[in-house]
Order: sequence, then structure tokens, then C-alpha cells
Amino acid sequence: MKKIGVLFGMENTFPGALVERINSYGIDGITAEFVKMGAVEMAKPCPYAVIVDRISHDMPFYRAYLKNAVLTGTQVINNPFWWSADDKFFNYSLATKLGVAVPRTLLLPHKNFPPEINEQSVRNLEYPLNWDAIFDHIKFPAFLKPHDGGGWRDVFHVRTPEEFFAAYDQTRDLTMTLQAAVGFKEYFRCYVVGQEDVLIMPYDPRQPHEHRYVLDPPEYDPALLQRVEADALKLCRALGYDLNTVEFAVEDGVPYAIDFMNPAPDADRYSVGETNFEWIVDKVAKLAVKKAKATTKQSSAFHWSKFLSGDTAVKPAVKKAATKAVAAKTVTAKTVATKKVK
Repeated sequence: MKKIGVLFGMENTFPGALVERINSYGIDGITAEFVKMGAVEMAKPCPYAVIVDRISHDMPFYRAYLKNAVLTGTQVINNPFWWSADDKFFNYSLATKLGVAVPRTLLLPHKNFPPEINEQSVRNLEYPLNWDAIFDHIKFPAFLKPHDGGGWRDVFHVRTPEEFFAAYDQTRDLTMTLQAAVGFKEYFRCYVVGQEDVLIMPYDPRQPHEHRYVLDPPEYDPALLQRVEADALKLCRALGYDLNTVEFAVEDGVPYAIDFMNPAPDADRYSVGETNFEWIVDKVAKLAVKKAKATTKQSSAFHWSKFLSGDTAVKPAVKKAATKAVAAKTVTAKTVATKKVK
């Protein structure tokens, strides 16, 4: 019997629905359940053929357990080695190599030294920083945000140097990025599952959390949606993520990828809405079953390793003028969420 395990934290709707959906298929030799573990013996085979990971980014013990599980043959969605290696600044750089549009972004030193670090430890670091050059490159407004954070924690919208320094003073020992703001008209949040299926959801991050999914989306240009879908797939395939969300802010017809390191994306029924919830449960359930049935295991090689030599380069995306919208509000069921989103 091959078991599919779901590893999760505080969320209540998605894990149970995923287990129920997989078991409802009635596939001989495959069953799903919540993961159970205690102390972990090194190199001992894990009892799960596949684990869907929803929480190890917040729980180092779980991350270590999953790495040992991969070593002994378990397939994990998403691979904990790739996930551990990534950060958002690296991903922005990788996207640029891939030819995906990304806002101007700089990595900044810690405002405060990390623990056990003193002035002698940072003698390679330029001081003071050339703030005038930094601000001239990024320009305001901008976003100051952690290079590896998530969930909108420690994110600051800054409009002037004074606002920047006030925000920077609050960042403790976090490594931060400063990124040019996109004056977007359209905004999309895309589920990507199995590096094949994409659901483009109209989204407005300026609204309260429970109202961000757009209930009555306007007409969209099919060419824009096709580019969003293609860029979302390109990013997830390069990063090796089988489950991710990619967010695009569209300015002057150009979709800028601004957030695409979400390997445990929000999938709560009451947050994403019934239509989107049904889509993600269905796709992840089928992906987990496909992996459980597979005769070959997932590769631990980094998909982006070919870029590390510096030899592979792609010309940055060129801004294009916005094109006219088409009459149909829903281009395809695959790419645009329907209006019935709660």
C-alpha cells in the first residue's frame, strides 16, 4: 500500500479536503492520511510514498524530517532541498535571466548586526552606503521587504527617503530588498500545479485580505493572459516547484513578476473562494496520485543550476504598449477564475 501524507499547520479546510479527495478515487493500493511522526531515525525509510508539505517553512524539525524522507525515497511537494536553497532575491535574479520582467530590485545589508556579529565581522561591508545612488536607481515609491519572507510580514511601502529610513530602522537583523513599486492596473495571482496547470485569478492586494479576489473581473487581453501563463510556468519549471503561486502586477501592458516564492500557498476555502478551492484540491490530489504511481523518483538536481555559470543569459523583457481588451471576460476555464468567488 502506497500512502500519501499531508503535513500541515493551522489551516483547516485544505488538508482534510485533499485527503478526502484522494481517498474518494478508490485507487487500489493508494491511500491518503495526515502525516504522523515522532523522533526520526537517520536514514530509516519514510512510510509515505508522497508527502504534500504545507508547513515545513515554519518548522525546522519538519524540514529536517522531509530531507531525510527524500533521501530514503519519498517524493515531497515541494522538494525541501529546492525550497531551502531559494530566497526571493535569488528568484528575482533568476527571473531576469529567464527574460521575465521584474521591477528594479536591490539587496540591502542588515540594519542591525545578527547575533554574535560585531563590527570586526563586517569589515568587507561598505559603510556608509551610497544612499543617493540607491534611491536614484530604485526611485520612489518602492517596497522594502525581506529577501526571504512571506505573508506580507515586515513589508513597507515607502514614498520618500524619510519614509524609507523610518521603515529600515524597524527591520532589526532581517536581510531586506528595496524594490521599485509597479503602478499596476491589472494584478493576477496564479496557482501553478505540477509545472503544467495554471489558474489565473484576478486579485487586488490593496484590499483587505478577505476581499482581494476580484468577484467581477473586467475584460482582459488574451495576449496578456497568455504571457502571464507562460511566465508563471517558466518560473515554476526553473525553480522546480510543483505547487506555487506567482503574482504579477501589470503596468503599461507588461506583467511584472513580484512574488513567486510561495511553495505552500494559501488554499483556504474561505480565503480563496469555493471555485478556486475546488480547482486547487482537484489538481493537487491528481498530482499527488500521479507521483505515488510513478516508477521514477523526483530529481534532486536544481533546475536553475545551468544559470549559475553566468554563461546563459536572456535579454530582459521589453515593455510593450497595452493592447485592447477582448469581449469575453473568461478566456478559458484553465486560465481565468470564474466570477463566483466568495
